[in-house]
Amino acid sequence: QVQLVESGGGLVQAGGSLRLSCAASGHTFGSYAMGWFRQAPGKERDFVAAINRRGDITIYADSVKGRFTISRDNAENTVYLQMNSLKPEDTAIYYCTTTLRVGVPTRQYEYDYWGQGTQVTVSS
Repeated sequence: QVQLVESGGGLVQAGGSLRLSCAASGHTFGSYAMGWFRQAPGKERDFVAAINRRGDITIYADSVKGRFTISRDNAENTVYLQMNSLKPEDTAIYYCTTTLRVGVPTRQYEYDYWGQGTQVTVSS
């Protein structure tokens, strides 16, 4: 049973930084691509960033490009999302997700397992 547990969310002022972590268990971590999505109140769940199995290919949503960095530590079975220059519009629940698909998927339906999410709130 694959389990994903996010941590690191919280309340931060605009311009600040947070680092989200997602600890994975129940599968061979290094064989799976990993992704982050987010869902703001009353909105759809949107793609944020994804990283391939080896960690040498990353993709970002245009809204976070240049501010967020996704990385992974296959020895620690953990994926990270470093978020800098945060804006109020980044406020959302952030979800970690994983898939066996090859490449770096960016669509929800391409992912197989999801965490419970961690709340990020950015005040203006």
